[in-house]
Amino acid sequence: MNIIGISINHNTAPIEIREALHFNEEEIKSVIPEVRENYLSEGFILSTCNRTEIFGFPVNEILNANDLISFVQKQKNISTLQNDHFNKYFSCSAVRHIFNVAAGLDSLMLGDSQILGQAKNSFQLSEDLGFSNSLLRRIFDITSKVGKRAINETGIGEGAVTISYAAVQLIEKIFASFENKKALVIGAGETSELAVTHLLDKEVGEITVTNRTLSKAERLADKYKVKVLPFENFRDFLHNFDIIISATSASGLVLEYSDIVSAMKKRKGTPVVITDIAIPRDISADSRKIDNVFYNDIDSLNVIVEQNLQKRKAQIPFVKRIIDEEMVNLFSWYNTLSVVPTIKQLRNYFEDMRQDELHKIKYRISDDDYKKVEDMTRRLLGRLLHFPTMKLREVAENHGNDLESGDYSCMVKELFKLENIENK
Repeated sequence: MNIIGISINHNTAPIEIREALHFNEEEIKSVIPEVRENYLSEGFILSTCNRTEIFGFPVNEILNANDLISFVQKQKNISTLQNDHFNKYFSCSAVRHIFNVAAGLDSLMLGDSQILGQAKNSFQLSEDLGFSNSLLRRIFDITSKVGKRAINETGIGEGAVTISYAAVQLIEKIFASFENKKALVIGAGETSELAVTHLLDKEVGEITVTNRTLSKAERLADKYKVKVLPFENFRDFLHNFDIIISATSASGLVLEYSDIVSAMKKRKGTPVVITDIAIPRDISADSRKIDNVFYNDIDSLNVIVEQNLQKRKAQIPFVKRIIDEEMVNLFSWYNTLSVVPTIKQLRNYFEDMRQDELHKIKYRISDDDYKKVEDMTRRLLGRLLHFPTMKLREVAENHGNDLESGDYSCMVKELFKLENIENK
């Protein structure tokens, strides 16, 4: 299978290079015509925050992975880009890499399931732009199957492996339902944003954000359609929240022990979950001493993350087994393509013979008898050709394009003089 590809990702290049090489959807749409004309007859471009990859079938035998690298360099005009920033793939290694990505084995966060959706989107874009044919569609279908099997049949995606998600998972242990709960997220950086998205996923009743720079809090709130609380007086409203997650970059405490004591008096003993995921800490650790305050900091969360990461790593062999199975399935199917013309020629040969014999008797018997003979000869032909057809496919699946598979095809062609028979 003459598929080639290149990948630049978190393992091969620093973030500033990866960011510079990112293609957004509009850019991908604009460059695919050039790729299709000069580089790949069919293929796809996958570009996320952690990787940019181009895979497909070259338009000629001369083209190789270095040509794709040159194309990327030309498009992005980055002087610091080097060949060793890319991994290059061909044939089996290319397919295996695509499957590894879909299964989350090549992600910055092991078992990341988001990459499967991103891969599907890139495949769909290729389909929409006429940049995929039957062979690539088959790879797309099995890639999707690999990703789904990895999620459904293994634990590669189970358990929190980010601090923000671990924080939300801990909160789940306290509250049976989030439906009527109110959450406050202190901070507006990347970690805080992740916390907001995870809380939204859990369908928390109400989410409010606050940040020292109001404009940043407003941007975050507008993006996720949540509420904003001015930083200057947010402490006056602490008692309204059942969940408090803090992830600022402040050099000192944002919430003192006395702030939590005051809020708990107003809550009259109603439990609150406080999660401090800032470094240095935002909230006084003494808060854990207050009744009905469930306090966790980044150290306790890191323990959970590491435990879950080890559990995910233990699932890698099971995911690789799935990938191996689907690799065999794909290449077995691909190998049968080499004998399809021979099978068609063989069937056409006998069908022509059948039609010739039927024509000889067509006007010598009644219409009813002719229909019976026609049906009988069709069934007979199907039975006669069933085993030879299955044998050709079996040999192709087991031996691919090697000598034995070729010998079988050549033998059939020689026996029945099929070289001059047209495929219909």
